[in-house]
Amino acid sequence: MQVPDSSPWFGKTVTVTELRWYNSQPVLFLEGISDRTQAETLIKAILLVEQDLTEIPAEPEAWYQQQLVGLKVMRDGSQVGTVLRVEDYPSQDMLIVKTTDDREVMVPFVKAIVPEVNVAEQFISITPPAGLFEELEETGE
Repeated sequence: MQVPDSSPWFGKTVTVTELRWYNSQPVLFLEGISDRTQAETLIKAILLVEQDLTEIPAEPEAWYQQQLVGLKVMRDGSQVGTVLRVEDYPSQDMLIVKTTDDREVMVPFVKAIVPEVNVAEQFISITPPAGLFEELEETGE
């Protein structure tokens, strides 16, 4: 858990006993935290989860963001780049792709543009709109 040095929780670990959703917000219940006053001491704490980063989640179309970094980005069977990082934005996540000609391209991480993510085979297929990876010719109109 990441908290300030002055917090009574500094250097301690917690165990999640339950997860519930209230008003579309996740609420965690922690072992040893039995009332609101105790829970308020953890406001803005950042929880870190121990997880095997190489493990592929069992759910279909599920992965951890860090597993996407380094995957080949394929377009029509040809590699156009590699995932450099994933950035979180309010409307959707963006894949930052380092292209084969050393540019960085922001690719909206939506099903219409990224129809396939295959962590096991180390690639992502994309169907980007025209102009996302190449310059479009001006029509002169």
